[in-house]
Amino acid sequence: MHKLFVAALLAVSLLSAQDAPPPKKSRRPPPPGVATPGVKRDMASIKPDFVFPIEGTPDWQVLTEDSVWVTNGPRNTIHRINAKTNQVEAAIPVGKRPCSGLAAGFGSIWVPNCGDKTVSRVDTKTNQVVATIPVGPAVSEGGIAASPDAVWLVTDPKGMLSRIDPATNKVAAEVEISPNSASCYYGEGAVWVTTPEKNLLTRIDPKTNQVTGTVEVGPGPRFLTTGAGSVWTLNQGDGTISRVDAKSVRLIVNIEAGIPGNGGEIAFGEGHVWATIPQIPLSEIDPATNRVIKQWTGPGGDSVRVGHGSVWLSNLRQQTVWRFSPKQP
Repeated sequence: MHKLFVAALLAVSLLSAQDAPPPKKSRRPPPPGVATPGVKRDMASIKPDFVFPIEGTPDWQVLTEDSVWVTNGPRNTIHRINAKTNQVEAAIPVGKRPCSGLAAGFGSIWVPNCGDKTVSRVDTKTNQVVATIPVGPAVSEGGIAASPDAVWLVTDPKGMLSRIDPATNKVAAEVEISPNSASCYYGEGAVWVTTPEKNLLTRIDPKTNQVTGTVEVGPGPRFLTTGAGSVWTLNQGDGTISRVDAKSVRLIVNIEAGIPGNGGEIAFGEGHVWATIPQIPLSEIDPATNRVIKQWTGPGGDSVRVGHGSVWLSNLRQQTVWRFSPKQP
């Protein structure tokens, strides 16, 4: 009798477990943003001058003299938006799953591809891939940079920055950097590399291919930009933005922005710094005060660039790119 009773209990337990609803997935809490009174705004208050529908996941951007270029990972394409006519002029097939940023230089757009570990070189006159370099990005959330005489990409998580010669479309040199580095950017006369797990920013001299400085910044630095004599890192660990003096490679300040978490990007333009992450699509930082002066919350965001008199915001989940004035109220 005892065994039968135990068996009955087990049967009831199994039926209860089957009937029970599946546990709800915990949602990531929204980023807190800044607490400064009068700074926060709703995304609905932004009135875009143009909305460009791009089916897929419009993401990374780069600006050229007459165009804005946007990646679309699932479609294995990049899209060219004419900044003068406000028309999407072309959808250009590249490598498999473009990721890790875009760079412009040498009459070309340089596209890292995560799916096949290559870099596609797209001619800006013909909108055609003219070369495929057999090296790929070390991470999907990274960046690629073009200096006056080379293209740069972190290609190995063990710690390797590759220098691509645009004359030969081959890797001409490799610079040893910290393991698990992510993004690189050219500005203020140097190549800059972030290492999120070490909270590190590294400067490389593009003339000598040598590391010439390192500095600890905020936790989890990944994306970066340059402007106003400084390097700015978006720190995914705590949502701060670090400002580093480009000459001395010294930390000036960690700016409270309240935008932690994966994804996002940062750019410099119109004299200000602009950062984006999902749920807080845009934060505007004034270098004169090192403070967030405007911050928009709501749906949208993921990549941002500023140029042609406008802010260009990729809204990945909404499958659009917005163009609007940087002087929004």
